[in-house]
Formats: sequence, C-alpha cells, structure tokens
Amino acid sequence: MLYFFRYKSITGAIHDNRVPVIMICLQVLCSGTPTPSHLRWGSSFVLKMDDSKWFMFDCGPAATYKLVQAGISPLDVSDLFFTHHHSDHDSDYACLLLSRFDMSIGNESPLKVYGPPPTVSLTEKLIAEDQGAYWHDIVARTNHPLSLWAYQQRGGVLPRAVPVVDSKDISPGVVLSNDDVVIEAARVEHVQPYLDSLAYRVNYNQGSIVFSGDTRPCQSLIDLAKNADVLVMECIRLHKDMKDNITSECESSAQAAGEVANSAGVKMLVLTHQSPDLDQPFKKEEVIQEVQKSYNGRIEWAVELEQICYEA
Repeated sequence: MLYFFRYKSITGAIHDNRVPVIMICLQVLCSGTPTPSHLRWGSSFVLKMDDSKWFMFDCGPAATYKLVQAGISPLDVSDLFFTHHHSDHDSDYACLLLSRFDMSIGNESPLKVYGPPPTVSLTEKLIAEDQGAYWHDIVARTNHPLSLWAYQQRGGVLPRAVPVVDSKDISPGVVLSNDDVVIEAARVEHVQPYLDSLAYRVNYNQGSIVFSGDTRPCQSLIDLAKNADVLVMECIRLHKDMKDNITSECESSAQAAGEVANSAGVKMLVLTHQSPDLDQPFKKEEVIQEVQKSYNGRIEWAVELEQICYEA
C-alpha cells in the first residue's frame, strides 16, 4: 500500500511526508474489556493483507457488526487468530461464522482459524454436524426452499454445502509462513493454567506488527516484539490502581505497556483493552503521561472503528 501521509499523534506531534510510503494500516473494531461501555467493548482488530483479504485478531462482542460498519465484508476475512478464549475475545465467533455462511455463494475458501486450545473444540461445538449449537440453523438453510432460493439469488449453485472451517489448536512458534507473510506466536502470561494465552507477531511486506493479547509484562512478549514497527498492547488500568492486588499478576498497566514497548524498541505503541474509566479525559492524560515515563515513541489510543496507520 502506498500513501502520501500526514497525521497528528496523540502526543500532539505533526508528521508530514510528501513522498510515497509503505503503510501498515490497522483497523480497530473492538478495544475494550468484558465490561461494555458506549465507547468500547471486547477485543478485535483486522489487518489488511492485500486488496481483498483481511486477517482478524480476536473476535470479541460485536466484532462482526463493527467489521461491517468499517466497510469490510465478513467474507473478506480469510484468517482469524485468537489470543485466548476469554469471552471478550471470542464471543462473536458464532456470529462471524454464521454471517459468512449466510452471505456465501459457495466459492469462497474456508476460513482458517488459529488459537490456543480450545479453538478446535469451540468451532465444533458451534457448527459441527449434529453436535454443533447452530447445526439446526445450517440444516434449515441447506434444505428449506426459502433459503435455497436466497442462495441462488445471490449467485450460489445447488446443492448448498454446509460451512467448512479449518480450525487449529496451536502452540508457540511459526503459525503461518508463505512468500508474503510470516506469523509467529509466543506464550504470554495471563490466567494460566485455566486458559493458555498467545501473542502474535506479523511480519509482512508492509512491516511488522505485534498483538499482545491480554498479558502481564513478560520476557516472551518483549522478545517477540523486538524492533517491531507497531505493538498493540493491553493497557487496562493506571499503575496505582493495580498495586498490591491480583491484577498486576495477570494484566498490564499503562506504565507496564510503556516499559514493554521501550524494552522491545518498538516504533509505535497502540494502547487498547482500556477499562471504561480510562476514557475520562483526565484519566486518559494520566495514562499517556504514565506511558511516557519509559517510552518516547509514537503513542496511539485505540478508538473503535478508527484506522491507525504507520509509515514502515
């Protein structure tokens, strides 16, 4: 992607570039916590890989709706990567799968889904033959004349097949590798042993971007994010609100996000997963000041349905 680009970062600096540049463009869908607010809820991001294909990272509440609001068809999501299986990161998975199925004309490649266990089990429990929670819907839509007529009207050719999803339970290491992109996962520290958690690094033609998922500061994340162009990092509370309680053992404060970004040497830090109170103007300013104690790179505050671009 080539752009002429001018932006103002959250810290107020104006950046102006008059020559074509290659850009990383990250679409924010959901950027909150399990607690819904009028500004944010859950976790989900999409990254454009080419003119027709998007990679999605997590699929929290309302992700499919936000995807469509951003002008992206669910059918254009080719790959989905789960960081972990807390509900604020995966509860819209059923909606994404069923929306893709309902919109399909039968010639799309199967959605590829990666994540720590129970990614495969969750997929099967949603749409697998006979046992899936939505199998009744699939049976109706592949048999009733009304659904078959609608399928043909949008270009489908009978018989209508059931949806196919290629889901995988993955471990740390290289998850995907081809001529265009290499995606690597690393284990991060969140709520083990109950749920495993992964962070992802995407290296592709536009640059490198890391998704932390939910985690406390840990060396594995720093190593994964080393010299990345962009780090999308959990920032759930101010440091003072996490001292001497269990949250500091499971999640990252604003101060911790800055320290990780500094240690990794990333060029841009995108703050996400903010608790609702951090959206108050005075709290937001405190967050940025806390991050800047250890990190002097570009800082962006994730806002749902906004696109964040970075010159690689």
